[in-house]
Amino acid sequence: MPLFKFDIQKGRTEREIEQLLDVTHDAMVEALGVPSTDRYQIVNQHSANELKIKDTGLGLKRTKNIVVITIISNKRTQQQKQHLYQLITARLALHCDIATDDVMFALVENTDADWSFGQGEAQFITGKL
Repeated sequence: MPLFKFDIQKGRTEREIEQLLDVTHDAMVEALGVPSTDRYQIVNQHSANELKIKDTGLGLKRTKNIVVITIISNKRTQQQKQHLYQLITARLALHCDIATDDVMFALVENTDADWSFGQGEAQFITGKL
């Protein structure tokens, strides 16, 4: 059920984007233990001048392959979050040739009342989910 938003620089092929989404989804299923059918992903592509992602003084080497992943989710433990970040980052490096310095996360937590999957209904609250 987490919603993943990807902000990337324009220029990747459809296959590269599909691989990015597949790898991230598989890691999310493993790290958070959610059903594989819970797949909610949005990709936003930007011109190079529309992404200004610096290193925050950590010495990170950013490139045009930067991927900013915003995750909107119900509350997760610190261990789950760290495992998720590590798993996604390692798999993107291995399968998508995206350097670990080029993967950034922001996780935004919410509650059951903050989700509606359609029909104007909060399914977690009504008990349908």
